[in-house]
Amino acid sequence: MIGGMAGAAVIAAGKPFESIAAQASDQYQLKGNIRHSVSQWCYGDIPLDEFARACKEMGIESIELLHEKDWATVAAAGLKCAVGYATDWGIPKGFNRKENHDKLVADYEAMIPKAAAAGVPNLICFSGNRDGLSDHDGLINCATGLRKIIPAAEKHGVTIIMELLNGYGHKDYQCDKTSWGAALAEMVGSDRFKLLYDIYHMQIMEGNVIETIRKYINYIGHIHTGGVPGRHELDETQELYYPAIMQALVKTGYKGFVGQEFVPSQKDKLASLRKCIRICDV
Repeated sequence: MIGGMAGAAVIAAGKPFESIAAQASDQYQLKGNIRHSVSQWCYGDIPLDEFARACKEMGIESIELLHEKDWATVAAAGLKCAVGYATDWGIPKGFNRKENHDKLVADYEAMIPKAAAAGVPNLICFSGNRDGLSDHDGLINCATGLRKIIPAAEKHGVTIIMELLNGYGHKDYQCDKTSWGAALAEMVGSDRFKLLYDIYHMQIMEGNVIETIRKYINYIGHIHTGGVPGRHELDETQELYYPAIMQALVKTGYKGFVGQEFVPSQKDKLASLRKCIRICDV
């Protein structure tokens, strides 16, 4: 039923995915309303320098989720890295545990000035898994840890963004609701802490994507995409109509990046990326 409703929405909008993708000629010019970025891990089998050249040709502004060692490679292609890594710890170990704070604070305080010098505007962070911790205590612990790195972030003009993830694919992850993330942002109390609103993950957890973006836009510093279900292309094979979502995002006045984080299902991954960039280019 969801697929049928999504198809009806596409027809009602009078702009089927096929007609949008048909704009994928070499003469197509991006409209400039969306700052396009892409997550490198989805194209890990393509050498980064080659991938960067392809992204530049498509009009993509950034390749993201890169470690410091790779920032210069994308810069050499004339691209930014919209989101960098600051620590070698993964998703389960985050700011919600006090015992993690010493290492995380040291890692972020060391990386923030490097990110600023390299023109990397955002560094990603994670709440960590609950592992029995209440949402209230997780908020307190995250806010306590994050406040320690905010002075460095404010000094250097780098934003720390915490990603919202679904609690099914990332079982027990604490920052799995937009409202929880917004409450944390209020507690941290700085414009240098924002949320990474992942449309794929939050469609799974909450739905109501457009209204959620409108309600919480002041807390959102970065956007990720992905088709639902499956996390593949943003076309008619999934339930979300991305042109409408992007139009709503633009109308909020959002000036951050939109990072493509779908896993290509087609053999020609770059063709899939080009198609999805243009689906989102409103």
